[in-house]
Order: sequence, then C-alpha cells, then structure tokens
Amino acid sequence: MDKITTFLHLKKVFFNRALRILLITNALILIANYMLGPIYAIFVEDIGGNLLDASFAGGAFALSAGITSLLSGRLSDKVKRPELVVVFGYILIGIGYTLYIFVSSIWFLLVCQVIIGLGEAIYSPAFDAVYSNHLTENKMGREWGAWESMNYFSAAVGAFVGGLIAVNFGFDTLFIIMATLCLLSALYIYKLPKTAL
Repeated sequence: MDKITTFLHLKKVFFNRALRILLITNALILIANYMLGPIYAIFVEDIGGNLLDASFAGGAFALSAGITSLLSGRLSDKVKRPELVVVFGYILIGIGYTLYIFVSSIWFLLVCQVIIGLGEAIYSPAFDAVYSNHLTENKMGREWGAWESMNYFSAAVGAFVGGLIAVNFGFDTLFIIMATLCLLSALYIYKLPKTAL
C-alpha cells in the first residue's frame, strides 16, 4: 500500500494529469515529425527532386506556418475549448503525412508541406495556451522544462525509429505510421471528458 501511495504522490509531484496527457500526445506528434526530418532530402531525391527542391518545400512549410500562427493564436483565445483546436491541427498534420504516400512531383510535395505547416501553426498556439493553463504556480520552469526535454527525447526516438522503418519497410510505411501517431493523438484528446483539459 505504501508503494502505491508513494507512486501516486510522485506522479503528482512531477506533473498533474492534464500535463501528462499533453506531454504524451504531443510527444507522438513530435516523434512523427522527427521520423522524417533526418532523411527528408533522401525522400525528395526519390521523387525526382534535388536539395534545392527540399529547401523550397521547407520554406513552403515555414511560410504557411508563420502566417497561420498569427491567426491561430487569436482563434485559440476566442474558443471555449482550445484543445479542440489542437485536435484539428493534429488531424491536418496526419492528413499531410498521409498525402506524402501519393507524392510524385515537387508541386504536390509543396502542397503537403503547406498542409502540414497549417496543422502545426493551428495546433501550436492552442497547445501552448492549454499547457500554460495547467502549469503549477511554483513549478512553471520545471514543467516547461519537461516539455523541452520531451521535445529532444522525441527527436532522438523519431530520428532513430524513422530511419529504421524507412530502410526496412520503405517510405510509404513510414508515412502511414507518422499519420497514425497524429490521428491517435487527435482521437485521444477528442475523446477526453471536457473537464480533463
């Protein structure tokens, strides 16, 4: 009984339930993102592109995300349940990753990148708002530090696993797994009781 009580106390000491949910679901999104990151240029070459095309695609992502973030931040302030904005962003990213399966030209790759950029920009401000709402007053640095740490761990896991999957099963399998991680995160948050976040 003492071990269970200690375990439950440790869970509360480090993070509350809402932060644990947000950290885990966002880790899946970040892992999906990092699965492709290190081998992205190889994928672009596989569809007939070059390093400059990979740069253009990266620019398309960043441009769409930058413009949309300003609008999304306002939206997340106005809606009653910003976690649903997070869900919508996760779904868009999952759709973008699914569409990668059908990429056969640089133009279609740019479209996918714009969709993923929109998804990232839509969910990020809302995620930050929801995460901030659940921070513990005297532990804000520690709790944001947990997110930063999770981001780096997700990068390590995603890069390693993504390379293994692409080498052994190909890019299509990788994209399906990436999309699945995003859609599972979206579904989990959507199914939570309204009071959970």
